[in-house]
Amino acid sequence: MEKQDLVWRYLVSNKQLFSTSFRGRTLYELIRYGIVGLTQNSIGYAVYLLLTLVLALEPKLVVAITYPLGVLISYFGNAKYTFKKKIKDHSMILKYLTSHFIGYVLNLYLLYLFVDKFGFPHQIIQLICVALISILLFLLFKFFVFTSQSKG
Repeated sequence: MEKQDLVWRYLVSNKQLFSTSFRGRTLYELIRYGIVGLTQNSIGYAVYLLLTLVLALEPKLVVAITYPLGVLISYFGNAKYTFKKKIKDHSMILKYLTSHFIGYVLNLYLLYLFVDKFGFPHQIIQLICVALISILLFLLFKFFVFTSQSKG
């Protein structure tokens, strides 16, 4: 049996994916995730611009400084507000950090590729990175970190 068949069978057999309550809950989580993310990323991007434009720090260094702070702030917002989970599960924290590590590495790689190699303006590339990585992180949080098996 091919992988595509297995994936399709899983999706069809997983009634939760197609239920109205699942879609409604996911929509509300997405809205709350957007509120947390817009708040955190607006502040983070403003600090990024301040440090790169005013203090003339190197963009990848600024990401290395600001990304961990954003992770810490967004963990509490996403766990408590977005996905309504209690912050007691150490495996949840590890999964959260792993998800953000993936986002962090992707962010640095995209800055390196599009700014250092192709010469695009770092301000635009970082803004695009924030949007793309936000989508990736929502999916990781929803289906990997803050799952229904998580305590809360």
